[in-house]
Amino acid sequence: MANTYSQIYIQIVFAVRKRNSLIHPSWENELYKYITGIIQNKGQKLIAINGMPDHIHILIGMKPTCCLSDLVREIKKSSNEYVKENGFTKTQFQWQEGFGAFS
Repeated sequence: MANTYSQIYIQIVFAVRKRNSLIHPSWENELYKYITGIIQNKGQKLIAINGMPDHIHILIGMKPTCCLSDLVREIKKSSNEYVKENGFTKTQFQWQEGFGAFS
């Protein structure tokens, strides 16, 4: 697609299961870096990532070939495993089902 140009910005929001405040400031930057790596490895451009103890906001520049639901599924699945493997929280960590996406 030599003459194709797109500029698609998507804000993604998803929460910790039951909106529990489990994302602690002591490890949230490590989580954000890990999620950044997932997004970049999927060929998308991270513009901003931040959040609160119970949810995350991600702003990406998305290529039109990307399937948003697949990207978010991979972010949530992999980051969930990352939190568990690193023992960041003593209680069970899991993302809530679904997500919000706004363009």
